[in-house]
Amino acid sequence: MPATSQKQYVLDTHRARDPERTLEIVKPLLRDMGITRIANLTGLDRIGLPTVMVARPNSRSVAVSLGKGLSLRAAEASGVMEAIESWHAERIQLPQRLARYAELAHEAHVVDAAGLPRVSGGRFDPHGNMLWVQGRDLCADRPCWVPLEMVDTDYTTAPVGGQAAFPRTTNGLASGNNVVEASCHAICELIERDATTLWHHQTQAARLDPDSVDDARCRQAMEMIAAAGLQVGLWNTTSDIGVACFRCVICEGQGQPGHIGIGDGCHPDRAIALLRALTEAAQTRLTYISGARDDLDPAEFTDQAKMDRARYVHDLIEGSPAQRNFTDCPSKRTGSFDEDQELLLSQLNAVGISQVVTVDLSRPDYGIAVVRAVIPGLEAPHDDPDYIPGQRAQRVREGLA
Repeated sequence: MPATSQKQYVLDTHRARDPERTLEIVKPLLRDMGITRIANLTGLDRIGLPTVMVARPNSRSVAVSLGKGLSLRAAEASGVMEAIESWHAERIQLPQRLARYAELAHEAHVVDAAGLPRVSGGRFDPHGNMLWVQGRDLCADRPCWVPLEMVDTDYTTAPVGGQAAFPRTTNGLASGNNVVEASCHAICELIERDATTLWHHQTQAARLDPDSVDDARCRQAMEMIAAAGLQVGLWNTTSDIGVACFRCVICEGQGQPGHIGIGDGCHPDRAIALLRALTEAAQTRLTYISGARDDLDPAEFTDQAKMDRARYVHDLIEGSPAQRNFTDCPSKRTGSFDEDQELLLSQLNAVGISQVVTVDLSRPDYGIAVVRAVIPGLEAPHDDPDYIPGQRAQRVREGLA
C-alpha cells in the first residue's frame, strides 16, 4: 500500500491511485476472494452513467456488489473494492476478547456503548459477556475495543459471541489504497447516513436549484439523466456536522411508472459529494432494472409497487420548490487524506462527537486497506427495518436541532 496520503486521482472520487492501477493490483486477488465476474450493466438503462456488478457467489453477506463512476474503469474499481471490503469483514482475523463491558471499561479504552445505535428487539447488557475486537480511537490516538457484532458481516450465522443489541450492517465499511484513505471514506459514509436520517425526520426541505450547480462533472451527469427523459430532484442534506451531503432521486417523467433511483453522497468537497449522489441514484435504478442484487424483495418488482414508488418520487420532487443554492453548501478541497481526516475529526468534535474508532481489517500481503469505522452518537440509517431513533434524530423530531 502506498505510504503517502497524497491524492493522485480526483475525477469522480478521491483516491491515492487511479482506477486502472487499482485494478491491476487487485486482479490477482479476485480468485482468492471468490470474485467470479465483473459485468457491465450500463446498457440496460438509457442514462449511460457507467455501472457494473461484481459477483461473489460464495459470499457470506450479499453475493453481488455494485460500482459506479464517470468511466467504466472507475465503476469497475468501485465495484471490485466493495466486494473486497465485504470479503474482509466476513473473515476477521484480528485478536478478540470475551469480556463484560462494565469490567472492560475499567481496565481498557472502550467505545462509548451508550452512544452506539440500537436495534428493535435487542437489549445491551453491560454485565453480560460478549466478544470485542480492537480498533483505534482516532480522536484519542489509542487502541479502543468495539463490539465484534458491529464489525463482522458473516451473516450466515447469528453474531458469534454477541448480544444482537447493535446493528449488523456494512455501514462504515470502506476500502482504499491505504488506511487513511479507507478511513476517510468510512467516516464519510457514517456522516452521510446520519445526515440522511436527520433529513428524513425533518419537515420537507426545499430542493437544490439545478441551475446553481457550477461543477462541470455534476452538470454532465445531470444532463445525461435529463436527456434520458427522467426527472431529477436534488437536496442538500448537510447536517450540523458541516461536511457536504446530498440526496438525489430520479424517476420517469410526469410520474410515469418505472424504476426509480435514490442516491446519497458525502465528501468534504461538495462537488464530489453531489456527484456521488447522482451516480449512486443511476446505479440504484440499474440495480432494480437488472434485478442483480440478491437482497432485493420480489414484491418491489410488481407493477403496483413500481407505480407507487414512481408516484411518490414524482410528488416529492414536484412538492419541493427548487430554492437552495449549491454554492451555499460547505466545501473544502485538500490535497491529501491526512488533511481530510483531520478536517472530518474536527467537524465531528465541534458537535460533541468525541470518539471515532476505526478497525483495520486489512491483510498486509494484499496491498489494499479495509477499515470499519464506528462513531458513537451518529444515527444509523433510518430505513433499516430495526432502526431505533437516537438522540440526534429525537432532537430533530422535537425541533431542537
